[in-house]
Amino acid sequence: MDSLKITAVFCILFCSWNVYAQTGEIDSLKEVVRLEKNDSLKVDALIELGTAYLNVDLDEGLRYGNQARDLAEKSGVKKGLGFALKLLGLGYVYQGNYVEADIQFKASLAVFESIDFKDGISNILNNLGSLNFVMGDDAKSIEYHLKSLKVAEEINNKYRIATNLNNIGSVYANKEASYDKAIDYFLKALPIFKEIDYTEGIGTATVNIGEMYFKTGLYDSALTFFETSIKMYEGTADAALALSYVGEIYAWKNDFQNALNYHNQAVQITEKLGAQQLLAQSLLSLAKTLKKKGDLLKSIETSKRAQQISEEIKARQEIKNAYESLADSYANIGNFKNAYHYETLLSKIKDTLYNSNEDKKIQQLQFNFNIDKKEAEINLLTKDQALKAATIQRQKIVNYAAAITGLLLLFVIYGFYNRYKYIRKTNKIIEQERDRSKELLLNILPEETAYELETKGHAQTRYYENVTVLFTDFKGFSTIAGKLTPQALVAELNDYFIAFDEITNKYGLEKIKTIGDAYMCAGGIPTVNDTNPLDAVKAGLAMQEFMKKRIAERNAQGLEGWELRIGIHTGPVVAGVVGKMKYAYDIWGDTVNIASRMESNGAPGKVNISSATYNQIKENYQCLYRGKISAKNIGEVDMYFVESSIRKPSLQLA
Repeated sequence: MDSLKITAVFCILFCSWNVYAQTGEIDSLKEVVRLEKNDSLKVDALIELGTAYLNVDLDEGLRYGNQARDLAEKSGVKKGLGFALKLLGLGYVYQGNYVEADIQFKASLAVFESIDFKDGISNILNNLGSLNFVMGDDAKSIEYHLKSLKVAEEINNKYRIATNLNNIGSVYANKEASYDKAIDYFLKALPIFKEIDYTEGIGTATVNIGEMYFKTGLYDSALTFFETSIKMYEGTADAALALSYVGEIYAWKNDFQNALNYHNQAVQITEKLGAQQLLAQSLLSLAKTLKKKGDLLKSIETSKRAQQISEEIKARQEIKNAYESLADSYANIGNFKNAYHYETLLSKIKDTLYNSNEDKKIQQLQFNFNIDKKEAEINLLTKDQALKAATIQRQKIVNYAAAITGLLLLFVIYGFYNRYKYIRKTNKIIEQERDRSKELLLNILPEETAYELETKGHAQTRYYENVTVLFTDFKGFSTIAGKLTPQALVAELNDYFIAFDEITNKYGLEKIKTIGDAYMCAGGIPTVNDTNPLDAVKAGLAMQEFMKKRIAERNAQGLEGWELRIGIHTGPVVAGVVGKMKYAYDIWGDTVNIASRMESNGAPGKVNISSATYNQIKENYQCLYRGKISAKNIGEVDMYFVESSIRKPSLQLA
């Protein structure tokens, strides 16, 4: 159910005119255009007429947009010209011609900027942000929305302020890593929508916040926002998304009576309003709850209905979800023939969706290329003809000189050619050996330390004030080792440490060493940063998540699962290189000892942290206080288990 953000984009992009294509209205506007003598008013009427046609006859909408643009240019009606170009941009978006849409929006922006019409500037910047969002360029989308937001704040246009805040949140909601930022922006947009009493904005912001809380497992918080969204969207198809989510939350609580009530409301609304894609999504959500309830036959029946609707409207994501649901349900009732059938269909459509995503990436690259090409052509057309002539003449002279110089250089180059081949061959061998040595050095030392050794011949020992050290250790390793052959033991241990290396690298930590079955890494060295406590906790949780999956895999094979303790502490350390024949980067200090104590006093499957680390991550994670332990030279240290992340809330465009 991720259609919300795309719906929001097109809502703002396509619905910003507040004009509805009704036959009577179109006829009335045509009469105004025929009789109006004032050029400025006629431009306005042509724009309204073109806008009214966009949802009825796209070609007619573009035709009237071109008429409005031509008349505005001829009569010098700047504001009308800006709106006419905006209309053309919207028409080309409808047409799927994003390159031309981008050109028209940018032309409209230039006109509005020339007359300092800030509301129009904010509007077009927002549309450009939406266009780039559709094309998958999140960074460019946020850039435009932030510019639009800045202008909207200058003129205190609260509608545009809230819309941009919501849209920026929707871009951040694309990636799990930025859910926190998404929720922050949604929560900023919501009170502004409430202040201006914009019902649709309130509905969109609340369902987006609810979706973020739902995805992060904060179901009670999600429920509050979904219920508000349902009230705002009452009587519209948009209410179905929130209703389905509420149904899933009640199903998670095993309150199936309430769950089915909400799911059935979603299905009834979408059926009544003919919203086929939303109906398919609502049915799939209902099927999920029926499966959890244990009513597998009813779940299969519901999924098949969703499959039929999705195939009729060619909604590939919903088709995939239907196949997935049916394959799982049939497998659960032991009908493996049908389970295999739907698993095969699922595999095929996954390939199709993958190819579709690849096509979209190619389309985005082509879009960027065409934009650059068009802008280059436009720039060339604006150059002065005399300058062109001078440039051509100058180029001819340069070409003649280059030709003569080139002939002379040929003789010189030929003389050096044989010597060059010899030097190149020798240098290549030297470079290969140097690269190999550098690669080996980087594999055992941090990059900064390796560079220092390479350039100076030695590496200086350094003191770091705030470093987070992470220790891992496997529970009962001696017992495990006694049950495995040496080869199997080392192979399994190697798999875990490779996974830990990948996680350490992902969160910007430095691997220090492994000691038997223990693994040690640290954040904030050798490059100092302020995020190392949070980075280490994220890495620890990722390691435990990996362990859970590995335990499940081993249990499925009838093997005993390995369990892991993790301890983390933050404090000062001394770091440097020890040894001469075989370099080793290491760290020393009480911080290392306390981190080790955190590990040994932890519990399998948990991340145990000290109060020093807790004080730096408590705004981001919920933690469980465990009591104190005594640490040599330090005294008593408080311990905490990291329980769950604290998430704060997806994009409404307007």
